[in-house]
Amino acid sequence: MINMSVDLAGVTLKNPVMTASGTFGSGAEYNEFVDISKLGAVVTKGVANVPWPGNPTPRIAEVSSGMLNAIGLQNPGIDLFCKRDIPYLTERNATIMVNVCGHTTEEYVEVVERLANEPVDLLEINISCPNVKEGGIAFGQNPKAVEAITAAVKAKAKQPVIMKLSPNVTDITETAKAAEAGGADGLSLINTLTGMKIDINKRTFALANKTGGLSGPAIKPVALRMVYQTVNAVRIPVIGMGGIANAQDALEFLMAGAKAVSIGTANFANPYVTMEVINGIEDYLKKNNISDINDIIGCVK
Repeated sequence: MINMSVDLAGVTLKNPVMTASGTFGSGAEYNEFVDISKLGAVVTKGVANVPWPGNPTPRIAEVSSGMLNAIGLQNPGIDLFCKRDIPYLTERNATIMVNVCGHTTEEYVEVVERLANEPVDLLEINISCPNVKEGGIAFGQNPKAVEAITAAVKAKAKQPVIMKLSPNVTDITETAKAAEAGGADGLSLINTLTGMKIDINKRTFALANKTGGLSGPAIKPVALRMVYQTVNAVRIPVIGMGGIANAQDALEFLMAGAKAVSIGTANFANPYVTMEVINGIEDYLKKNNISDINDIIGCVK
């Protein structure tokens, strides 16, 4: 019998495979493809204190080995989320990680307080959002801001707090250490890299926002490097993500030291991918006579 379960910040996951925020909704869209009770966790789309309309269209563009998105964290707001999405997930025995977004520290804290008494297992705090009080720079690009918002969220959170780091920084370990200093229980990385595409026929930007977040296989080598660096810079667990499309990709992140992995863009091309990755990891362990997945986590030093 192979043990596929991992401990993530005190929460036991059935296996280390989760969805990435913004690519899986809250699971309902994938109902006919995935038994969400078998996932390590469902990471919801980002939720804010009030509904956000998102950015103007067009806001998605395909690029080589991935996609650009400038959705702008469109979401229905915390009230509808608590009424509709949390019951859907709990009825299906999903382990729930709620991704939280905001424009100010107060907005993040408001959502976290609303979730305190909800049947939610983990919180993932998206600090790639623009900080409107600091001229629009993302919270996650300034180590002092990372530490401050982590501490503010942690002071009100009833669930473990996982800070989702932006890769759009000079040194990922600086923001990772800042989140750890602020009291984070774990880290998620990487979020998307900033990119651009131009439509040469229309002679304009492919996205109305001009730039967007690059995700998919194109970013995997960068993500893997940042996860490895971060695992070796902090003592808290790391969730690895960025271009994972199959079991081999997931195993690379686990061997680099990630406690769990999140699969995002690949869901759009193959809605069965999460289940295939879980089965693929299990097959690898069987083939190599490894009885516990934890024996391969961080095995590459």
